[in-house]
Amino acid sequence: MATPLTADPGLAAFGSSLTAITLAELGDKTFFMALILAARHRGRDVFLGAFAALAAVTLISLGLGYGLRELLPAAVVPWLAAVLFLGFGIKLIVDAQGLADDEAQEEEKEAEEVINQAESRGPINASYAVIWEAFMLVFIAELGDRTQFTTIFLATAPAFTFTGLLAGALAGHAIVTALAVGAGQWIGTRISEKLLYRLSGGLFIAFGLFALHQATS
Repeated sequence: MATPLTADPGLAAFGSSLTAITLAELGDKTFFMALILAARHRGRDVFLGAFAALAAVTLISLGLGYGLRELLPAAVVPWLAAVLFLGFGIKLIVDAQGLADDEAQEEEKEAEEVINQAESRGPINASYAVIWEAFMLVFIAELGDRTQFTTIFLATAPAFTFTGLLAGALAGHAIVTALAVGAGQWIGTRISEKLLYRLSGGLFIAFGLFALHQATS
């Protein structure tokens, strides 16, 4: 898989965002929302609604990151990216220490409570209603989530292209959503939130060191 050190900025952006988004989304609340909804409704409808929501939040996040990049002087941007990447990476590793062993189960429980509340008025059967329900629940849950911050921070890095980041992020979301819909119960019981946080943290520290190298070169 591509790393930030590759010579092709488009390929670097694709590989970096694919890896970061996949790690951030596995075991996330939106992952379990898709899993639970797929157990109650047609998987195709759940996938369409959930993926559309994730794509919408991705576009918003990339817009925020690129807007921040455009507002600041070019000389400052690599330093900003380095600070954001290193800070976020360290935070993820520190947070991993405080996670309970059953953190994934807690995320699943919270997701189920939200879905039960949304469906408390009665069963939802029509395809369009399931798609809309999946879209709204996932969209709201994704706002302010670590995956959104991941996308924003990636967009601040001058070495990454918009097209590469968008393609990688959408591919990551598609893979994780498909896994949640198709094999969610099997995967959900094997997810270690601590491991995912540590892997994500290590990845962002690597991004940060590369951005720091760019800033000082």
